[in-house]
Amino acid sequence: MRILITNDDGINAPGLQVLERIAAEVAGPQGEVWTVAPAFEQSGVGHKISYTHPMMVIEMAARRYAAEGSPADCVLAGLYDVLDGARPDLVLSGVNRGNNAAENTLYSGTIGGAMEAALQGVPAIALSQYYGPANRDLADPFEAAAATGAEVVGRILDWNEWGGGDYGVFYSVNFPPCPAAEVKGTRVTVQGMRRDTYFSTEPHMSPSGRRFVWIKGGPQAVETAPDSDNQANLDGYVSVTPMRCDLTAHDLLDTLREKME
Repeated sequence: MRILITNDDGINAPGLQVLERIAAEVAGPQGEVWTVAPAFEQSGVGHKISYTHPMMVIEMAARRYAAEGSPADCVLAGLYDVLDGARPDLVLSGVNRGNNAAENTLYSGTIGGAMEAALQGVPAIALSQYYGPANRDLADPFEAAAATGAEVVGRILDWNEWGGGDYGVFYSVNFPPCPAAEVKGTRVTVQGMRRDTYFSTEPHMSPSGRRFVWIKGGPQAVETAPDSDNQANLDGYVSVTPMRCDLTAHDLLDTLREKME
C-alpha cells in the first residue's frame, strides 16, 4: 500500500511523527509512506489552496517533503509533483494537536487536506488528538492516537466505503483527551455543535503603538448531542465521522422549491 500523509501543524510537529508510525503500520513492510507537509504551521486554514502564487517544495529526506503551502496544497503537490502521478491508495492527514470535532471541523487545515484528497478521488482520513487536563501534561499527549490509530484506520479500510456520486466520503477521526489505557472504544458519530462557544478576537497594542487583534478560541469541553463527535471524545471514545464535501442543505430543497419556483 502507498500512503501519502500531511498535516496542518507543520513538518516538524510531533503529531506528524505519530502519523508516520501509524501509516507505516497500516502500509505494512512492503508498503510506502510519503510525507508532504507544510513547512510552517497552517492551523485554521481550512480547505485553502494557494491559487494566486506558487509554493516551494523541498525534499527533506527520502519520501519526505516540506511545502510552502496549506495542507490541501500539500496533497496536490504530493499527487501531481512528488508522486508524479503514481496515485496513493490512501491519504492520511494529522495527527492534529487538538480536536477537530464539532464546529472546529469547518476551520481545520487537517480536515482540508483530507477533503482535497476526497475531491481528487483518493480515500482519505483526517486524524486529530483532543487535548484536555487528563492528557495535555503526559510525556506523550498523543498516546491515545498512537495506541489506537492504526487499528481505527484499519477498520475504516476494512469497511471500505468511500461513497458514490460526485462527492466521495472521507472520514474524520478524533482521539479522546485521556491516556491510552483509558480509551473506552470507538463510536460512529455525527458532527457536533458546541452551543454558545465561538471564535472571537482579542486586541493588543504593539511596542510601536500599532493595534493588532489575535483570533481567540472558546471553551472546548462543552457537552454536545449524545451521538456527536465531541461528546464521544469527552466520554472517552474515539469518534469516527463520515463526511462529504457537498455543502447543500438537502433537507430544505423541497420546501425551498415550493416557495421559490
